Amino acid sequence: MRILTFTSLFPNAAQPTLGVFIFQRTAHLARRPGTHVEVVAPVPYAPSWLPGKRWQAFSRVPRQEEIGGLCVHHPSYLLLPKISMPLHGRLMYAGSIEPVRKLHAQEPFDCIDAHYVYPDGFAAVLLGQALRIPVILSARGTDINLFPEFRLIRPKIRWALGRAAGIIAVSLSLKDALVALGTPPEKIAVVPNGIDADRFRPLERSVAREKLGLPRDGVCVVAVGNLIPGKGQDLLIAALAKLAPRHPTLRLFLVGEGPSKIALEEQVRSLGLSERVVFAGIRPHDELPLWFNAANLSCLVSQREGMPNVVLESLACGTPVLATRVGGIPELITSRDLGILVERDVASIAAAMDQALQSAWDRSLLARQVQSRTWEEVAAEIERLLLLVVQHGPDPPCQH
Repeated sequence: MRILTFTSLFPNAAQPTLGVFIFQRTAHLARRPGTHVEVVAPVPYAPSWLPGKRWQAFSRVPRQEEIGGLCVHHPSYLLLPKISMPLHGRLMYAGSIEPVRKLHAQEPFDCIDAHYVYPDGFAAVLLGQALRIPVILSARGTDINLFPEFRLIRPKIRWALGRAAGIIAVSLSLKDALVALGTPPEKIAVVPNGIDADRFRPLERSVAREKLGLPRDGVCVVAVGNLIPGKGQDLLIAALAKLAPRHPTLRLFLVGEGPSKIALEEQVRSLGLSERVVFAGIRPHDELPLWFNAANLSCLVSQREGMPNVVLESLACGTPVLATRVGGIPELITSRDLGILVERDVASIAAAMDQALQSAWDRSLLARQVQSRTWEEVAAEIERLLLLVVQHGPDPPCQH
């Protein structure tokens, strides 16, 4: 089976940590016997003279590269930030159709495996119609939890969902949201993300801290995620301020970058927490196991989520998680033995963090709960679904 994976959320030479979870699923799918995967990951057209780190990063992305044994193509397309969102899907399609046609002419694809329903999935459905091959869409979070709220985007999302041959949701909560948009339940398969159990596993905390250059003693809390308002790092900082008198060695490490960084740094200064909050920046994915193992607690207090891999990865390292009760998170933290679910306010977060830091956690139990969900298992499930799509045409039966 020849598969075209289509998504803009894929690692590239300039953004090696982008869409690592999609890379993992795709790479393991490509290793299945008899399966060949080609990746098309479009990027916005960005001349090198455009200002801004984001646009400069796009300008450094090559037209074609090899990533983890996968051949990845990066066609460019026009994009006007904040203006062309309603046209984003069609612009992505327009920039991708000719390169995709050429690849298909060289050796035809059997189906398109597209990630993120809008704009990527919308563009993928147009590509599927042009090539006359079925498309299966993977819904991942914001594409279904947020974008349908936009009046001009909602019809495009429903159009893509209606014309896809099959749909994958990474959590039950996303499936419910898809059904609420009018998608027949029988068209949706729930396939949660997996874990790289060889990489994300328990390690002695002192060893992890030494490798990262962190103090061996003291209490460390880590939050891995983009620095954007929806992730709630400001709530964690405010909670830390409340707990500081009771936990004199407590430090918070924010792993990630984003537009909220300046405001968060100002919040830290205003609260006198400059010695307590560390902005670690974007770290290589291979380094994340060290951060989770170094921490006494991992936090994710997002406003919305799909099926966040950082929760799986933290648990696989034996580190408990404090998280908000949103999206697929309750499907991961299913008992008090794995972590604490909280409301999204400072008082609740501070109280739960205090409780978590005073609790005794069985790290081996935490790891065992998630390490059986490997990417190999995920890839096998995806392969079965894609084969159903290819064999049964536009309306294949989906597994639940």
